[in-house]
Amino acid sequence: MRAHPITIEVVRNAVNAYANEMATALCKSAYNMMIYEVRDFCCGLIDTESRMISQNKGGLPIFLADLGIAVKDGIERIGLNGFKPGDVVIMNHGHICGQHLNNIVIYAPCFHEGKVVVFAANRAHWVDVGGMRVGFGSTATTEIFHEGLQFRSLKIYEAGKRNETLWQIIEDNVRFPESCLGDLRAQVASCQLGVRRYGELVRRYGIETVQSCIHSIWDNAEREARAFVEKIPDGVYEAESFLDNDGRNLDVKLRIKVKVIVDGSKMTIDFSEMHEQVPGPLNSGYSGGMAAARIAFKCLTQPDAPVNEGCFRPLDMILPEGKLLNARPPAALGQWSVPLPTVIDTILKALAPALADRIPAGHKGEIGGYSFSGFRQEDGKRFLLMNIVGGGWGGRPHEDGEDASVSICQGDVRNAPVELQEIQYPFVIERHALRPDSGGAGRYRGGFGVEITYRALQKTSVNINFERTLDPPWGLHGGRPAAINKAIVQRRDGTEQVVFKGTGIQLDAGDRVTFLTAGGGGWGEPRIRDGTAIADDIVHGYVTVEAARRDYGYEPARDNAAE
Repeated sequence: MRAHPITIEVVRNAVNAYANEMATALCKSAYNMMIYEVRDFCCGLIDTESRMISQNKGGLPIFLADLGIAVKDGIERIGLNGFKPGDVVIMNHGHICGQHLNNIVIYAPCFHEGKVVVFAANRAHWVDVGGMRVGFGSTATTEIFHEGLQFRSLKIYEAGKRNETLWQIIEDNVRFPESCLGDLRAQVASCQLGVRRYGELVRRYGIETVQSCIHSIWDNAEREARAFVEKIPDGVYEAESFLDNDGRNLDVKLRIKVKVIVDGSKMTIDFSEMHEQVPGPLNSGYSGGMAAARIAFKCLTQPDAPVNEGCFRPLDMILPEGKLLNARPPAALGQWSVPLPTVIDTILKALAPALADRIPAGHKGEIGGYSFSGFRQEDGKRFLLMNIVGGGWGGRPHEDGEDASVSICQGDVRNAPVELQEIQYPFVIERHALRPDSGGAGRYRGGFGVEITYRALQKTSVNINFERTLDPPWGLHGGRPAAINKAIVQRRDGTEQVVFKGTGIQLDAGDRVTFLTAGGGGWGEPRIRDGTAIADDIVHGYVTVEAARRDYGYEPARDNAAE
């Protein structure tokens, strides 16, 4: 049957609104700052063939790929007939989900006339899942079993009754049980809301009409995506870049090589020449490559459109097992997301010759997370401060790059407010500002990175894991590369150490850590940048006079004399 166009639009807006409402419920009831402030989560509706019906606006782009993968495993293991009203499933299995184990998927079935018709699902970052990793940035693990608890499609609630044994296992094996179990309850509530809303929709219109509308929505999204791909000249486009290392073998750079094959309305992204999986935790499962491919494809074809399965029908991917983005088990996955910004940048770089008016220069190229951990002096309780910090995006064909923005993988993720961090944790944040001269010079300069300084008020430790310090954010069409990421650890006695990677660096009260994030590369020849724009950057302190002379050949005195 073919639904009426107005009904299709009602259903389109309804399913998107349900995903957004689920996200709001999760934010308002979660316990940890990574969810309610940073927004490291996603919510959506998945059909019984594990296809995405809708996903919330503002979630992480790296979660575009794989809520369906998690649900599919449960369908295969439990069977559609094995679900009951009131069931809730927990899932984070490394080999299936392909991500670090902190990303916990919760989903629940929605029934209509005795049959499962959809699953309401979400994924959220728990502060801990046990194991030897604490917070972001640890390079200590070499296999998934070091990294915490794995749950493979287990019912945490069955027919509305909580599985007390599984609940107790979680409580006894994580460092922050109040936070983790509070987040779990929030995720369950979010799913229950999605189940209720979708049930209202199918009771109003009937399951056949709703399903017909969803297929029409997918078909429309597919047509729009194919229409864009058809405008790209057919051909094979290639590019490569490099990650510094895997955090353990510091002398081996990791090759990021991609081919983009355009054939009519179809695009294939080939990762066959990607670096092999590594002994450390920089690997991901198959979903890592899928996430990178989908983000790049969505940015090009439908950057503002809601997410659904139809958006990605014109996209294929070649990704052999054993690669960095499709590691064989039991590979460690703790830093699975770290390579993805560079992979996406490289896909876009490959297409720059064909889409010169659309592709920006390279952006900061790393996830930008760090973590401090320790035990509070006043009560001995454990604490963990995790935060996201932005950097510069590349100059664009028509304007400068954005400043202080999170990576292309992180979408609308936010950093935690300075005031909230200081209230909850034993630190003073002495500086949080744009980093001068960090953007690459160009006709349209790159955006600026960030400088942020933490002063410890007690003994603590910090994980630092910066990337792209050897292969900086690149310029395009004559633009210059940007400044790289680095951290400076300053001791109370005044001694300093530059750090790019470090796990469990010990700090004493009065020690400081300053994070200097990368800028974005420049776009176009610097010497043809508008002089007024250069003068404005100098006035605001974004670019120093010395850098303006060096990079742009700009002389402020001459401008003043001319005036």
